[in-house]
Order: sequence, then structure tokens, then C-alpha cells
Amino acid sequence: MLHVKSAKYLKNHRLWVSFDDGTEGQVDLSNALQGMMFEPLRDEGYFSRVSVDPELETVVWPNGADFAPEFLKEHLL
Repeated sequence: MLHVKSAKYLKNHRLWVSFDDGTEGQVDLSNALQGMMFEPLRDEGYFSRVSVDPELETVVWPNGADFAPEFLKEHLL
């Protein structure tokens, strides 16, 4: 099972993400912010509050929005 080890906000709804399999890179989530849960993330200031949840081991935001590690890896630039 794939896990996110670290995530850093870059700009323009992009993150730098590293995974436990050694893969890392930039992910552009600007086109993935659809639906009520992801609405607050359209605000760049809110999006920048990303963190890695130690239990889920993926990126999360204060409102509970998250993306599966597999989804993030599939969208590496």
C-alpha cells in the first residue's frame, strides 16, 4: 500500500509530494477540486494549509478533504 511521507505547498494548486516507495514530484490539483468537500481548496490560501495525516498517510486539509496516495502518484507531473 502506498503512503505519502511529506507534502509541501508550491503555488497555483500544486504540491511537492514524496511517497514511501521513494517516488516524489509535483502534483497539480487545480483540475481535481470538484464538489462540495473541495470547494474551500479553490482558495489558494486555504489550499496552502495542506498537511500529511499521520494515520491516513496522505495529504489532508483542515476541512477533512483528502486525496488517495494512488491518485496523487498518478497525477505526478
